[in-house]
Amino acid sequence: MLEDSLKICTVCASNNNRSMEAHKQLQDAGFDVKSFGTGSAVRLPGPSIDKPNVYDFGTPYQVIYDDLMSQKCRKMYESTGLIHMLDRNRQVKTAPEKWHSNSYAGKFDLVITCEERCFDSVLDDLMYRMYANDDDDANDVKKIVHVINVDIKDDNENAIIGGRGILKLVNMIHDFKRKKQEEKDYEDESDVILEDQMMAILAEWQKDHTHLPTIYGVSYY
Repeated sequence: MLEDSLKICTVCASNNNRSMEAHKQLQDAGFDVKSFGTGSAVRLPGPSIDKPNVYDFGTPYQVIYDDLMSQKCRKMYESTGLIHMLDRNRQVKTAPEKWHSNSYAGKFDLVITCEERCFDSVLDDLMYRMYANDDDDANDVKKIVHVINVDIKDDNENAIIGGRGILKLVNMIHDFKRKKQEEKDYEDESDVILEDQMMAILAEWQKDHTHLPTIYGVSYY
């Protein structure tokens, strides 16, 4: 793991494609990363649009993989890349996880969502947690969390492209934080990245990633 690494998580609807591709790329680069989904269940393509394969969060990727491999549509799942996606996933972690049940993971510095509805869901949940924590412990120290939505089309090719873009962005944020730590003086020992600083990093990154529209928000929890 990289020294002084940010604590990151990636989020999509089902924690299977976009968030998992970004998870893998960030993990391979040495970052401290987890991933989650915001949907009510894990929904994957089925034999027809109105018949998706639906699983509970927590169902191991291996179980999902075996289930799809046993179906009559196996060849279709292989040709569309669904089997390859699950093979990748089972090598990264055990099962898809739900964002709203992730308190065990602690607090994150950076949350990157891959779809606007996931971005909205994460921010709504963070706001709920902030007020809930106020009721539980008035002395609880709030932590700033930057939430960035990188809009990625939900297919294998775009997930890879989006994952590369996310990795580049996280590298830029990590480098900025490390430089800030090296340059800070005695009177300012904070290594927190402020909102305007994050917006400047995003603006610079966006110049080379116009194909990946972004939304930015900040919360505390």
